[in-house]
Amino acid sequence: MKGIKLRIRSMESTKQITKAMEMVAASKLRRAQEKVSRSRPYFETLFDTVCRIAESSQGFTSPYLENRDVKKTCYVVIAGDRGLAGGYNHNVLKLAEAEMAGKNAAVVPVGKRSLENFRAHGFEILTDAYYEAGDLSVSDCFTLARELCSRFLSGEFDRVDIVYTNFVSILTQQPSVITALPLHGAAGGEKTRSETIYEPDSEELFGRIVPEYLGGLIYGALCESVASEQGARRTAMDSATKNAEEMISDLSLKYNRARQGAITQEITEIVAGSTVEK
Repeated sequence: MKGIKLRIRSMESTKQITKAMEMVAASKLRRAQEKVSRSRPYFETLFDTVCRIAESSQGFTSPYLENRDVKKTCYVVIAGDRGLAGGYNHNVLKLAEAEMAGKNAAVVPVGKRSLENFRAHGFEILTDAYYEAGDLSVSDCFTLARELCSRFLSGEFDRVDIVYTNFVSILTQQPSVITALPLHGAAGGEKTRSETIYEPDSEELFGRIVPEYLGGLIYGALCESVASEQGARRTAMDSATKNAEEMISDLSLKYNRARQGAITQEITEIVAGSTVEK
């Protein structure tokens, strides 16, 4: 009975912790969802601008649109800083490793779990400056974007992919991969005569906007990933709380049975003792 009582107290403490973590995750999730809703219109508008510039001139060319032979790929992999989020970290890292299999690849890990994973597996890491996903700001995303664009133009790598988790709902988070560079679809439409005059010329303006576009893309993927992490953590902690309640219920039943058995045994011993005395 004493052992069962200690286990009940332990599970009650665990339940309090998981319930508190669930409430914290729910609060953070609301803020993360607001960031997602604010970031999407910016990204969509910027992409439309890039498309209009690319389609405005018949002779438009840009190194960001070239389809090169891919000799080396850079992957920006966004994961979480902490665990206790169900399969969130495992799923996105598993997808990233599947994408990199057999390729000459370098990694920009975003998030502590991402950095730890790729260091442990011996991947080439371009920079570890963004290892805390929770502290990453908009300016950090644009700084990273400018660095990636510079290295892409210099030919250090021929493609940039972003591996992140797309937030579908609180219960559903989908690991995804998008190709950030070279741009696909920006110049895929029919060339049209535009009355817009660009200063400087459209090609130079396009080259200046692409790093901003990539920064917005990284920031959008980060917002999606953070919302996905909090959604996964809330679901995991809710499940853990329910499991703790079930275990407490089962242990309480065992405790009551043991207590009833002990009382029955005491009564039997008293009755037997009184019979012997007679």
